[in-house]
Amino acid sequence: MSEPTLPLGGTSFEGLVEVREIGPQGMITLRGDLSAPEVSAAVTDLTGQPLPDRRGANTAGDTGLLWMSPDELLILVPYRQAGSAVDRLNAALAGQHCLVVNVSDMRALFQLRGTQIRDVLAKLAPVDFAPEALPAGELRRTRFAQVAAGVWLVDDSTARVFCFRSVAEYMFNLLSTVADPDSFVGFHVK
Repeated sequence: MSEPTLPLGGTSFEGLVEVREIGPQGMITLRGDLSAPEVSAAVTDLTGQPLPDRRGANTAGDTGLLWMSPDELLILVPYRQAGSAVDRLNAALAGQHCLVVNVSDMRALFQLRGTQIRDVLAKLAPVDFAPEALPAGELRRTRFAQVAAGVWLVDDSTARVFCFRSVAEYMFNLLSTVADPDSFVGFHVK
């Protein structure tokens, strides 16, 4: 088995917040009836996380469940376990109308950390990043400039952003530009 490579080699930028490419991250798309008890049991058994509510991000480290739409989850597992996790889910969901696909190598994942995280993110997306509008543990699918992306806050000073691997460099450059110290806004600073 070859070693996984990150699209940008783990690059980082230090500014208003730290922007860091992280991973590799195992990611599995599951499409199906999320209200089916078999689906809930299979994904909870796999990750140890409860099925998220609408727009929820139930994560712990590199494991978790992200609500992507009424019939779609993005399942996070350690990278090297993604293949066996797909097999395990397919076995547990045999007879269910669903699709389970390992999408780990088609995604890039970034972590942003710092006290100005909400200001930095708000510069790029048409999303209300106020704490009451986007609390930690809630996912948003949106666009960052010209790129489709997903974002969730792990806590008040840490966010994760994922996008397609093919636009990883563009996304990193966007995130680094809006995190530049000369672009300070101060709207969400306490």
